[in-house]
Amino acid sequence: MSDQTSLNPYLTFYGQCEEAFNFYAKCLGVKVGDMHRFKDMPGEQPSEPGLANQIMHTSLTFNGQTLMGSDGMPGMPNEGHKGFTLSLNVTSQDDAERLFKAFSEGGQVTMPLAATFFAKSFGTLTDKFGVSWMVHLE
Repeated sequence: MSDQTSLNPYLTFYGQCEEAFNFYAKCLGVKVGDMHRFKDMPGEQPSEPGLANQIMHTSLTFNGQTLMGSDGMPGMPNEGHKGFTLSLNVTSQDDAERLFKAFSEGGQVTMPLAATFFAKSFGTLTDKFGVSWMVHLE
């Protein structure tokens, strides 16, 4: 396998992708990449109501890691964000507290940020878009 191969999370938001990525970019202090809308596709335009302005693909990059997302394709089942958690591994307590607070805004804290037997600081939350996050300071 090539040294250039990478693995990136790709989130589907079913109509909230633009809002979610703008929120994540604000939390992380980065800019969202290009937002490609379904209406921008060459050829036949989508016929589903409201789909034209939804996000076909976008991404943001934070410290060399890329998070990608979309509003999903027509007919794709909306099963929410189950079965995974995104982990923010930080290098300072200030970063842990800042990011935990930012990502939990409008969401639900599932484990408050605190010292544990395996980390100086660790906490979990579900953001306002239903995505599960861990903040971890070794």
